[in-house]
Amino acid sequence: MRNWRIPQRTTKEKYALGIVTLFPALKDPLSRKGYINQDFSLIFGPETADKLLEKWHPSFYKRKVIKEAESLTTTPVVQSLLRSARNQNNDEASDCPGNRRQKISAAQAVDHLVVFHKSCRSLEQHLECQEATRQPYLLAAGTRKQSINTYYVVIDKKLIPCQGTTSLTAFDELFKVHFVFSVDYDDALSNMYSFLQTTVYNIDVDTTKESPKVKELRAKFMNRTGPF
Repeated sequence: MRNWRIPQRTTKEKYALGIVTLFPALKDPLSRKGYINQDFSLIFGPETADKLLEKWHPSFYKRKVIKEAESLTTTPVVQSLLRSARNQNNDEASDCPGNRRQKISAAQAVDHLVVFHKSCRSLEQHLECQEATRQPYLLAAGTRKQSINTYYVVIDKKLIPCQGTTSLTAFDELFKVHFVFSVDYDDALSNMYSFLQTTVYNIDVDTTKESPKVKELRAKFMNRTGPF
């Protein structure tokens, strides 16, 4: 993800402080207003900002991702994720994020990406059990895992309410947070984020360092014609 847009750490801290100062809604866990989409659009333009929501539909990337996932080794977690992708029930979430690792399983990857928070518990209680150095992730709050009411992006023990009310729109905001706040990708999820950055959002395709697997998958998605 590192490129000419990424400032030094001291500059990032000033940016973050300035954003939170200018936009107090980012500090209010009860506020439904947010500025992530607006700020991302200012950096890359509205066309890039809308890429994921435009392309993630049954006849385009969603179908291709499901087809690719079906070729993976079958595990309960993979099957659960496939059910979720097909708009069926999904119960994969945890109460507190797992530890950061370079190589992780599908279940651990889910813990790095989205965490369920039962709405009867306080948000502060969740923040207390997470690591301060953890990279941004989604906090899905609801009465049960199949009934999510609100999504938050958690970063540095701060809650940013998502404007979107679906898992797709919330994830779109999670991805954009990395650029708005100049935050590096979680090492364990860097391949996934790099794939989305170059293949879906078309950001710095020629300058972003990608793993061979990401390059291969991007070529498969972009070059294959007809049914995937």
